[in-house]
Amino acid sequence: MKKKLILGLDPGLAILGFGAIISTSQGTAITCNHSGYPGVYNFSVSMVDFGIISTSANQEMGKRLCTLYDDLHTLMKEIKPDLVAVEKLFFYRMSNTILVAQARGIVMLSLAQHNLPYIEFTPAQIKHALTGYGNAKKYEVQEAVARELNLEELPKPDDASDALAVALTALYHNQ
Repeated sequence: MKKKLILGLDPGLAILGFGAIISTSQGTAITCNHSGYPGVYNFSVSMVDFGIISTSANQEMGKRLCTLYDDLHTLMKEIKPDLVAVEKLFFYRMSNTILVAQARGIVMLSLAQHNLPYIEFTPAQIKHALTGYGNAKKYEVQEAVARELNLEELPKPDDASDALAVALTALYHNQ
């Protein structure tokens, strides 16, 4: 059996979501429940960990970025991913986009320093991979994450659930 640990990241300055999954190759093929990439696959998947890294809006920008940087380094050392999947920046409000871009820069720097391979997905690609529809609602994606990982309830907060969705997208994309 071959195992692959995938870390999904949903970059943000106030809240950076993370979600780690592990896929295990099986001797026999199984059918996955997701509708984005239908077919028969020879792996099983389970959740390892999920959560958020948060920073306070009351802190100065430099301290917030340092918090992200330090916590990401700790996360990489603890989880030791084989692959990292990152949600691509989505432009919706210029002021917020700049803040997210700064946080994303910290993510990319951390990945480079840990020499980790990464793959990026747009929000539409993630939605399509998990629901079969690129304009799916957030709740539909959360339900798909819970279903695929056999979770009894939806992962919370939303940023962590989004990160698990990014990790699942990378798994399906690489199969």
